[in-house]
Amino acid sequence: MTMDAAITTASETVDADAIVARMFAQEGTSLVRLARFFCDDHNAAEDLVQEAFVRLHRSADSIRDIDRLPAFLRSIVINLARDHNRRGLMSLRHRNAADPPPASRGPDDHAIAGDETAAVLDALRLLPDRQRACLVLHYYEELSIGEVAETLHISKNSVKTHCRRGLAALETRLGAHS
Repeated sequence: MTMDAAITTASETVDADAIVARMFAQEGTSLVRLARFFCDDHNAAEDLVQEAFVRLHRSADSIRDIDRLPAFLRSIVINLARDHNRRGLMSLRHRNAADPPPASRGPDDHAIAGDETAAVLDALRLLPDRQRACLVLHYYEELSIGEVAETLHISKNSVKTHCRRGLAALETRLGAHS
């Protein structure tokens, strides 16, 4: 069964497994990268993305527009990351005793290695959640202002404002470290 056949009309049965498999193949890696901007380790990011796909599977019967699923998944990941950080579930909870200490860097960390990049990421993590989400989605994920607005369920003008304020805060923080 093709994906289009899996989601034809609201009255027909939706193939949740096919939807999740297709979306995971298309979006899984980028969602983990996105989650890494909001939590402090790779394992926690993967857990958040896994939970997002579980929620997608649970709500598959209510899917009406397949084109909106990437925004739906990004929104879930960002909200889960906020909840994760709010509850104080830090990465130590996700580590085994045999895992390397948190100071060790994983593959994602090597990809963003470098003092300047690390300084930008540190400054980015200090921003308010909404500013950070807007900047990451717009500049890192290269989503349009409209796509960011759809993902975060806010207006385009709010996205522009959060991006402008976030960039100004980054400039101030990074300028102080120069």
